[in-house]
Amino acid sequence: MPYEKIDVDNIREMVRKFYAEILKDETLSPFFVKALGDDLENGKWPEHFHTLDNFWGLMMSGHKGYMGDPFPAHAFIGPLYRETFEQWLKLFHAVVYEMFVPTIADKFYKKANILAEQFMDNLGINDDDEDDD
Repeated sequence: MPYEKIDVDNIREMVRKFYAEILKDETLSPFFVKALGDDLENGKWPEHFHTLDNFWGLMMSGHKGYMGDPFPAHAFIGPLYRETFEQWLKLFHAVVYEMFVPTIADKFYKKANILAEQFMDNLGINDDDEDDD
């Protein structure tokens, strides 16, 4: 049964479930394996999860704990394209809509979509290459 509220425990569950899916994805997993390793229980993953738990806690319910800017850590992980972000959003969508009632899943997804757009803007990844003639 989908969660009807957001709390620390289901944010933690969502983060881990999402990254388990990331590691199965042939497009996204190489970025994360290179940076964090291939074992969600070891390496740099526990620290990353702690950061993400705090980030999503702040984004979704205003819980203090995350301080910083998520972009710099992602700026040099490799060549990223609009398709990379679209795949990330597709997997994120699947996880949050499986775990939460639609009204909450919508909020998660809206924030993730805004974040992805900000990252793409920061990286200079544009929707199109239209001329402004």
